[in-house]
Amino acid sequence: MFAAHHDDQWAIDLHVYAFAWAERSCTLFSGHAAFGQQMSKAVVQATWSDVPHLTEQAKNELLASIPAYQRDARTKGIPQLGSGAIYPVPESDVLVQDFELPEYYPRVYALDVGWNRTAALWGARDNESGIVYLYSEYYKSQAEPVIHAQGIKSRGDWIPGVIDPASRGRSQFDGLKLIQTYRELGLTLTESKNAVEAGIYETWQLLANGKLKVFKSLVNWLMEFRIYQRDEKGKVVKSNDHLMDCMRYLILSGFERMIQKPLDTQARSVRQPKGGWMGV
Repeated sequence: MFAAHHDDQWAIDLHVYAFAWAERSCTLFSGHAAFGQQMSKAVVQATWSDVPHLTEQAKNELLASIPAYQRDARTKGIPQLGSGAIYPVPESDVLVQDFELPEYYPRVYALDVGWNRTAALWGARDNESGIVYLYSEYYKSQAEPVIHAQGIKSRGDWIPGVIDPASRGRSQFDGLKLIQTYRELGLTLTESKNAVEAGIYETWQLLANGKLKVFKSLVNWLMEFRIYQRDEKGKVVKSNDHLMDCMRYLILSGFERMIQKPLDTQARSVRQPKGGWMGV
């Protein structure tokens, strides 16, 4: 049952009366759960559309009272963006359906390295509209640089990258410096600027003005975006933020490194046969 309260205070009280999940032998009664041996948790997600007595006028009034960055969470039940959200923008304003990018869009990627997680994020810019699209991601843990380099080059070995400048002093094996290691593995890398607050501000400006869009297929980016926040002292929470760091590097230093796909690369892809050995 849902109940809406007056005096600008509202709440939604949900009681689930008979929800059964046969596979896991889980039954919920009036908000309480009786679990079988095979299951320890259950999640019930409800949206405003599931509230039959909530009128359109009431929805509009409630929506107007909710900060923009909380609207998806409050209306759709999507967990995201706490009170210290760094980018208070609804994900519905940022995400777009994947589409085939024109080859003439200049591109770049940003790389954040580490043994526990190495991440990369690719961006392309529509020079006519000024919109930057984040269209691909790489997200892998506990692998050697050669594995990461292969994954990154598979997106286009002609695309230049910017890298976390702190990588200069890190190593993943034998004390080798990672930036040089990745360069030797065929990546074209430049050290990024690492002004955290300046990078966050520039990224926020693009998001707020609709100039930064993200393909819906970037599930790891979305996971990090939903929890990227500041603590009670105003400091950025440094946890599960690898792609958020990549986005910051890309915005601060990637635009000046963006290039279009070389014509000789385009020509090779056009000439490549699509069928058997005779190209039939």
